[in-house]
Amino acid sequence: MSQANDTYTHGHHEAVLRSHRWRTAENSAAYLLPHLRPGMSLLDVGCGPGTLTADLAARVAPGEVLAVDVSAEVIVEAGAHARRVGATNLAFRVGDFRAAGLAAGSFDVVHAHQVLQHLRDPVGALTEMRRLVRPGGVVAARDGDYSAMVWSPPDPLLDRWREIYLAVTRRNGAEANAGRRLLSWAREAGFQEIEYSTSNWTFATPGDRGWWSELWAERTTSSAFAHQAVEYGIATAAELEEVAAAWRSWGALPDAVFIVVGGEILARG
Repeated sequence: MSQANDTYTHGHHEAVLRSHRWRTAENSAAYLLPHLRPGMSLLDVGCGPGTLTADLAARVAPGEVLAVDVSAEVIVEAGAHARRVGATNLAFRVGDFRAAGLAAGSFDVVHAHQVLQHLRDPVGALTEMRRLVRPGGVVAARDGDYSAMVWSPPDPLLDRWREIYLAVTRRNGAEANAGRRLLSWAREAGFQEIEYSTSNWTFATPGDRGWWSELWAERTTSSAFAHQAVEYGIATAAELEEVAAAWRSWGALPDAVFIVVGGEILARG
C-alpha cells in the first residue's frame, strides 16, 4: 500500500484486522458489483486479509485476480482465506503496486478500498492505476471521510478521538477526508469519465455498535494510530485511555448510532 515515505496510520493490530475481515463485496464494494463480469482480470490494491478480495474474485471467475499488499503478514492470512473459500483464481504479491513492475493495460479492473486516504500522493497512485487498466476498463476506489462521520448521542471524548485521528493523519501527510476528494483526485490523474457516489456503514444494533466501539477502543490505545499519537505529541497515553473508555461507554448505550460515510469512484479513460 505504501512507498517508503507513506506511513500506515492504522497498522496491523488485531483490532484493525478484525475490522478488515468484516469487509465483503456487498458491504464495501456494492457500487462496483454491477460492472463486474465473469472472465475479467482484476487487481486489488492494498488487499489486507483478503475477505473483500475473495468476494470480488468469485464474481470475475474464471478471470484472474492479483492481490497486492505491503504487509507479508496479511498476505499470508489472505492466502489462507482464499484457500478456505476455494478462490483458485486469486494470486497474491507482497509489495507496493506502484513498484511491482506490472505492465500497462494489464487489468480490466483496478480496485482499491480504503487505501488512498493513507497515501502522501493519492493522485500519483490513481495515475498508476489508470496506466494499469485496459482501454474500456475501470478504476474503482472507495475511501472513508472522517469529518463526515456522524454519531449519536454526542460525546466530547469521541469528538476528541476524531481530532486526534485527523491530527495524526495530517502528521503522516495523509488525507483522512479522502472520501470527498476522490472526484477531484481522479480528475487530476487524467480520467475523462468519472462516476462519483457515496454509501454508508451504519452501526445501530446492540451487536454492531458493541463490535464497532470495542474495536475502536482497542485501536485508540494499542494500534499504530495510538503509538503515533503519543510519539507525535498529539495525545498522551492517559488521554487515549480516557477516549477508549468513552468508546466503550458510548457503545453500551441502547440508542447509540454511528454512521461511517464513504466516497466512491468508477473512473475510466
